[in-house]
Amino acid sequence: MEGSFPVEEKTKMKNFWRNKRVLITGAGGFLGSWICEALVHRGSQVLALVKEERSGSPLNKLRPRLYSVVKESITDFEKIKGIFLKERPDVCFHLAAQPLVGLADQSPLGTFETNITGTWNILEASRMINIKSLIIASTYKAQVNYGSHRAERKASPLSLHPYDTSKACSDLLARTYFSTYGLPLAVTRSCNIYGGGDLNFSRIIPSAIKSVLHNEDPVIRSDGTPLRYYLYIEDAVDVYLSLAERVSEPKVQGEAFSIGAGKAVSVFGLVNKIIELSGNKGLKVIVASSSKNGRTEKMQRLDFSKAHRLLEWRPGHSLEEGLAKTIGWYRKYFKICAQ
Repeated sequence: MEGSFPVEEKTKMKNFWRNKRVLITGAGGFLGSWICEALVHRGSQVLALVKEERSGSPLNKLRPRLYSVVKESITDFEKIKGIFLKERPDVCFHLAAQPLVGLADQSPLGTFETNITGTWNILEASRMINIKSLIIASTYKAQVNYGSHRAERKASPLSLHPYDTSKACSDLLARTYFSTYGLPLAVTRSCNIYGGGDLNFSRIIPSAIKSVLHNEDPVIRSDGTPLRYYLYIEDAVDVYLSLAERVSEPKVQGEAFSIGAGKAVSVFGLVNKIIELSGNKGLKVIVASSSKNGRTEKMQRLDFSKAHRLLEWRPGHSLEEGLAKTIGWYRKYFKICAQ
């Protein structure tokens, strides 16, 4: 099941992407590789920008169908400028980032360089070629919690830790380039995205699934009570593509959208749901309660109504449906790994 755009709208989406030149930074990552695959299927000329090539990257299977794969750091402006001037993409998805909170605490300068300098390099290069559509991936951590559309528009970033601050800066830079230069862009502030192909096993969903499929009790690194929102990867791809299409619309251009759906679920409830869906019901959740930094949010307070209303989008998967498909993906993956 796909996100619930009308059939006519989905047809327009697929036609929109045919022969479009699309540059994706962070193309070798989890979300980036899924967006690459979706665009290849839609007939786009996909230019994948990666910092380094990895043997296990999901992007490798797509390589024969990609327009190009370029190995380059987004922090080198001259190289980035050269790529944009040569390739002149119609659309850019800027997904590349240093996404690990722990690493950001340990190495703030590297995180600031990647997430802030890298973003203004992409923005400036996009401005130089008058790009038609630019999507900047931010995070819900880039803004204070809010409860309404009006509050979302007016709330100021309040980020007091390296990762949060770096993403808040990239968020503000994007809005600045829209306000000052009219750069056609939109910003995403997504909840936790999950699905097959995420090989970062420090994350709760792939970690829990790995344990359960290996007949091991899953371990959670908190007391299990924090409430979080989760969005299945196919639905995330749907809304990213929709945003890129609609950036020319006044109601979308220059706006930031919180992306997600459904109800928040506790970490404990999430992992128990994974155990139930796996069929391995003899396992139990081990609560480590090892978080020591005092920064764990008890509850994400996110409002997705703006994306639902202005983009006319709803996710096509419930949490149970998304987790079931994700577990199925990892069953096949671990079976292949064991051969």
